[in-house]
Amino acid sequence: MTDRAVAVVRAGALTTVQDLGRPGYAHLGVPRSGALDPRAAALANRLVGNQEGAAVLETTLNGCAIRPRCAVTVAVGGAPCAVAVDGRPAAWGAPVRVPGGSLLEVGRATSGVRGYVALAGGIAVDQVLGSRSTDVLSGLGPPPLTDGAVLPLGAPAGPPARVDGAVPWPAPPVELVLGIRFGPRADWFGDGGLRTLASGGYRVSAASNRIGLRVEGPAPERVRKEELPSEGMVLGAVQVPPDGCPVIFLADHPTTGGYPVVAVVDERDLGAAAQAAPGTPVRFRPLR
Repeated sequence: MTDRAVAVVRAGALTTVQDLGRPGYAHLGVPRSGALDPRAAALANRLVGNQEGAAVLETTLNGCAIRPRCAVTVAVGGAPCAVAVDGRPAAWGAPVRVPGGSLLEVGRATSGVRGYVALAGGIAVDQVLGSRSTDVLSGLGPPPLTDGAVLPLGAPAGPPARVDGAVPWPAPPVELVLGIRFGPRADWFGDGGLRTLASGGYRVSAASNRIGLRVEGPAPERVRKEELPSEGMVLGAVQVPPDGCPVIFLADHPTTGGYPVVAVVDERDLGAAAQAAPGTPVRFRPLR
């Protein structure tokens, strides 16, 4: 086994190829996509000697299992989980050398939601609009992983990082605190609706995905009831659909929408949103 590729043995609930995404195409109806927790993906890449924007595997909740066809350095980060090579425990959050033909098992997340598997050289599937990211909304990029799929690997860009001591991985949130700026349709809710949003009492819904993080809790009351023509949507937009449950748009969000956006989440908080498991308390913190 000398070819630079990796075979998928167990795809997991939803494992996709992700890099830094394809920003700049919203005018064509193309979302940004990319890793939902970009800081975790970048750190995993640095550990194996890749550029921060190299394509990685993003797992969801229950991990995956892969078999490299050549010896390769791998780092698993993001949501903490058990890691094993041929059934033997291996390090999480640090570079691990995996022999060709060995089975790398990425276990179920013990906290958080999304794990990142970086392999030296990166996943080298074809680019679409300058990115290798899977977009689950539009279908651009490679499809989500399936058992038996084979993914090519690129050439290593540099040596693995030397790790002396613990790597500072951020812990998944016990409470998700999201800084927000009200608008552009804050006037559709009035002061009472904005107070409701900022008063807390929300939790992450199990109906969340890469498109949006849905929260359950008190519905911000609308003072304007008419229909809103479709308008542009941005990453982090907090849209309020008719059921009153706010939705925070994540990387694969639609580029237009017809429900009012009451606020926009500070982009720096969206990595934590990607790791907030269903049931996690959510608090919206207005920014000045």
